Amino acid sequence: MAMSETELLALLRELDDPERLEWPLNYDRAAASLTFSRLVRRLEADFGVQCEFEQETQDSSEYGRVRVPAEATLCGTRIVVCVSKFGSLAEVCADNPGAYFGTDDAREEGALDPSDLATVERALDEIGYVSVPEELLESDYEGPSALVLFEARPTWWTRFFGLA
Repeated sequence: MAMSETELLALLRELDDPERLEWPLNYDRAAASLTFSRLVRRLEADFGVQCEFEQETQDSSEYGRVRVPAEATLCGTRIVVCVSKFGSLAEVCADNPGAYFGTDDAREEGALDPSDLATVERALDEIGYVSVPEELLESDYEGPSALVLFEARPTWWTRFFGLA
């Protein structure tokens, strides 16, 4: 189920614990691994291709990434799904995080087909991830964690997918 921007911001604030930058208090690494594996298998089945992935990212609040190869997408641009260690948050990007100003920009530039995006968003939703638009994640961070130690202009992406 898609959440409004107001609901997503409330969720980001709720998950933000300044004492725990890399993973939340009750983080279950085994459960995160199983859920992530389900996502990889689902995207491989939906796109009919083997996806590259990396998981258990060190020194980061990001758990891992799945890459749908360019040749499997309608626009010929790979799709990258980033998964956080916090609250099953996920981000969908065309090519790489930051390559476009977000999925709207990628669609306008012809790099991301709406049906490919819908396929990924449906998989995320059905597996239990909360998809947060890149545009929202790139907005200024407004939480209690001391992220200025890591980045001059911290964003919500920095908090939930960046360095810890």
